[in-house]
Amino acid sequence: MGKKTIRILKIAAGTFLLAVSVEMFIIPYNILSGGVAGIAVALEPFFHIDKTIFANVLTVGFFLMGLVILGKQFVLDSLLSTILYPVFTTLCHFIVPATNVPSAVASIYAGILGGIGIGLVMSTGASTGGVDIPTMILAKVFHVRISYMVMIVDGCTVLLGIMAYSVDAALIGLLSVFASSFAVGRVLYAGQGHAKNVTIISPKWPEITSTIQRELDRGVTLLDGTGGYSGMHTKVVLCVVSERQYGKLLDIIHEFDDKAFVITTDASDMHGEGFSNPVTTRI
Repeated sequence: MGKKTIRILKIAAGTFLLAVSVEMFIIPYNILSGGVAGIAVALEPFFHIDKTIFANVLTVGFFLMGLVILGKQFVLDSLLSTILYPVFTTLCHFIVPATNVPSAVASIYAGILGGIGIGLVMSTGASTGGVDIPTMILAKVFHVRISYMVMIVDGCTVLLGIMAYSVDAALIGLLSVFASSFAVGRVLYAGQGHAKNVTIISPKWPEITSTIQRELDRGVTLLDGTGGYSGMHTKVVLCVVSERQYGKLLDIIHEFDDKAFVITTDASDMHGEGFSNPVTTRI
């Protein structure tokens, strides 16, 4: 099975799990989890719009917003999940939800299922779209870390939920947020470090370097190297990428040189620009 097929299947499976989480737990139990589903739950008492339809409209609307503001590449990375999410939530809408468990337990299950789904999608280098898009836009406009903007956006969702429901409902929703973050981390980093330190030796280093900078938005370091046998001088490319970008990096390398010599090591303690923000996710 080809890499592209596996990537598509992982995105589809992850998006499906996210949809199941929303339709089986978040919406039936009115769980204030953040994200488009959490916003739909929080605003439903005010506008009386079907929560599934509202969440789907928000997903598409945020996607179009990302296309205009964040650019084509971000949209392409989010396209498949954005298309599949409304389809899956509509299909799951007809499944009888689990209504015989306590709300706190349902919130935890929602977070775990959604977190696994988000983790699968992110592991391919793609995005689930949704609230990720306006969060990134606001962080860019106000020049603040995405992690800070996530807290602000999720905090606004919780405040809306308190107004529409109660403090108890908001506290239960936090269980889903924490469970989701835990599940995402387990999926992304299972058996792996938090990032990859990659050394690349290839005569196609100019093309590889420029593509890494353009498509992955990662810096590279060029080292001078000399072949021990041939005595030829060359450039050695050193690059550190996140786990979710590693597959895309290998695709870039093989696109230009399928015989490139690549050395990869796990890197678990990174500091500086590009590695200062923790993984943050919302359902």
